[in-house]
Amino acid sequence: MNNILFIGGLGTTELLIIVLVVLLLFGGKKIPELMHGMGKGVRSFKEGMNEVSDNLKMEEKKEEEKSKN
Repeated sequence: MNNILFIGGLGTTELLIIVLVVLLLFGGKKIPELMHGMGKGVRSFKEGMNEVSDNLKMEEKKEEEKSKN
C-alpha cells in the first residue's frame, strides 16, 4: 500500500496529515470550489499547450511547402 501512494517521497501518513490540514483550513464546503477552479486552470493550460503544438505543426508544414517549391 505504501508503494502505491509513494509520490515524491510522501508516504501514507504524510498524505493523510496533509489532507486533514487542508480540511481544517478550508472546510468541507470550500474544497469542491477549489478543485473546480483547479480543474479549469488545468484545462486552460492543456488548451494552451495544444494551441502551441498546432502552431508549430502549421509552421513545419509551411516550411516543407517552401522547400518543395
